[in-house]
Amino acid sequence: SMLIYALLHLTGYDLPMTELKNFRQLHSKTAGHPEVGVTPGVETTTGPLGQGVTNAVGFALAEKLLASEFNRKGHEIVNHHTYVFMGDGCLMEGISHEAAALAGAWKLNKLIALYDDNGISIDGQVAPWFIDNTAQRFEAYGWNVVGPVDGHDVAAVDAAIAQAKKSATKPTLGICNTNIGKGSP
Repeated sequence: SMLIYALLHLTGYDLPMTELKNFRQLHSKTAGHPEVGVTPGVETTTGPLGQGVTNAVGFALAEKLLASEFNRKGHEIVNHHTYVFMGDGCLMEGISHEAAALAGAWKLNKLIALYDDNGISIDGQVAPWFIDNTAQRFEAYGWNVVGPVDGHDVAAVDAAIAQAKKSATKPTLGICNTNIGKGSP
């Protein structure tokens, strides 16, 4: 959630640095999970882990349906990608996998999920219990998988997104290996 808050701050939303410094504090605009009506620029509440993935699948499905209804040759008025950021904790929730399976079945190729693979959840290291091969699991769901790439290398992440946008029939999971807190003072 801190990433979206930083991006909202940098893109001019009413989210001053003092709010960023009050991250996850009572009455702050920067709650642990983004909330509609609390933080300017947040379009959907993502409370329980996995809810962001399900919202993204819904948004991508809406884009696909609206494009099929309104787009005409030379007039593509609905033509965008839906992005979702998800971490290890998110992928430990069943709802994430149910939604991911639907996205693959529905061939939501405009859905790009960036997976922050850092081995950490709010409970600490995930290695003792999170033992899935995430890439293989998403491939089985019918997804295109890109990476892993160095999630701290902007050019590598940009190249992964460019590759994802070329997918004509599948959603894409971009696996970004990161180290939590890297670059922080």
